Amino acid sequence: MVEVKLFSGTQSKYLAEKIADYYGQGIGDLKVNRFSDGEMQPVYNESIRGAYVFLIQSTFQPMDNLMELLLMIDAAKRASAGYISAVIPYFGYARQDRKDKPRVPISAKLIANLLQAAGVDRIMTMDLHADQIQGFFDIPVDHLRSEAIFFSYLEESADLSNVIFASPDVGGVKRARAYAKHFGRDLVICDKYREKANEVSGMTVIGNVEGSDVILVDDLVDTAGTLCKAADALMQGGAKRVRAICTHPVLSGNALKNIEKSQLDELLVCDTIPLQFTSPKIKVLSSAKLFSRAIRNAHEHRSISALYVDKKTEKF
Repeated sequence: MVEVKLFSGTQSKYLAEKIADYYGQGIGDLKVNRFSDGEMQPVYNESIRGAYVFLIQSTFQPMDNLMELLLMIDAAKRASAGYISAVIPYFGYARQDRKDKPRVPISAKLIANLLQAAGVDRIMTMDLHADQIQGFFDIPVDHLRSEAIFFSYLEESADLSNVIFASPDVGGVKRARAYAKHFGRDLVICDKYREKANEVSGMTVIGNVEGSDVILVDDLVDTAGTLCKAADALMQGGAKRVRAICTHPVLSGNALKNIEKSQLDELLVCDTIPLQFTSPKIKVLSSAKLFSRAIRNAHEHRSISALYVDKKTEKF
């Protein structure tokens, strides 16, 4: 079988090392040189000729992370790697997946074009902001679901007899419904009105939450404005307790301040983006085991969807 080699970008090494530990081998020898003006030059200090190469790098801000990944792909291609997979736990710029108003870019499509132009053969990511982004690629995309991680945690740590799941906006209903269906619980929707990006003007709860423990479900948390307003609206609607599950902890701007003073009791996130701060309200669950199993299954030509469709087979 073709040799597997794992490499990490600079800012995702904390996660790549955990993925490699679960996989059972070390991270490959890759050094990123920098010129005095900040220009990057990734160098593979070992042969990757003919190898099945996995490059692990989330593309959160700053944009150096994306540029570094593109250069890693190009260097691997020019070093005659047999097959190049970009493992992107957090796929940045995914929120701009359509033209929702005139004269704006479809940034997710542009990023897809850049990755393919660099020479990547496969993309592996988790919880894209919109499923249709997979169609922006003309190469295979392994779209992992964090449900495999959060379902296990909830089953083992929480009494769900009084739980209702909620979507913080209409766009996330499908995501929240998957949780409600899996646990056989009800679903409510928080309908938000936004006048400009990162600022929620109003919130209405569609459904009854009186006396219930509510768990909000979303793919990412940025400034936490939407989550906090949703938590307020749910508490005003009679909820006893509000928690939230958000895969990607972007947590920019006043996120920490918003979370600390909010009525959120707990925020569960994955480690797809490194936390810049800690809070007693935030709990991080690792995605490393899921990614390591997905990498192995991809290399061995086994099913990827089995890792999150059949949740009973393995705990993540």
